[in-house]
Amino acid sequence: MAAPSMKERKVCWGARDEYWKCLDEHTDDASQCKKFRSSFESSCPQQWIKYFDKRRDYLKFKEKFEAGQFQPTKTSANS
Repeated sequence: MAAPSMKERKVCWGARDEYWKCLDEHTDDASQCKKFRSSFESSCPQQWIKYFDKRRDYLKFKEKFEAGQFQPTKTSANS
């Protein structure tokens, strides 16, 4: 697979940013972001999508942790 061009990267990052913005606005109902997810998936390489999904999960966890809102589950608290 060839590396994406600068234009392709910008399109991918823009689609990612729009999708993430939608998720932030609809935290309780991600189904409203389907069209943004489709655009994100069609604009980015599959490996990037996996990376960005994991990155978002990490950033949201970090945000909660730093705000003192993280509550460990019983299984992780016992480990």
